[in-house]
Amino acid sequence: MENSNKFAWTWKIKEEKLEEYVAMHLAPWPEIMEEHSRAGIRNYSIFQNGNQFFYCFECDDVEKAFGIIAESEPCNRWNAITSQMVEGSFDFREAEPIRPLREVFYLK
Repeated sequence: MENSNKFAWTWKIKEEKLEEYVAMHLAPWPEIMEEHSRAGIRNYSIFQNGNQFFYCFECDDVEKAFGIIAESEPCNRWNAITSQMVEGSFDFREAEPIRPLREVFYLK
């Protein structure tokens, strides 16, 4: 199968943090948006189903992008807040901060 350059994963947000998590993503910090673009992340969407969120973006080099995000001061500030809301961890310095979903279908 041809690579679509899409990357996706899912997380659950703690019920007591749900409103705050959604509010942050409805009004993201401009510098967060700039850093993700600088990292080569594009067409980034987040979908909600109760307290489960589905994340999907396109990127030509995910490892490089995650390296840039991990070293970004604004992203580290954002992650310090949002990591307290997620069930589990998304420390980009971990070997596997998120478990990518396997792409099984791609319509170009």
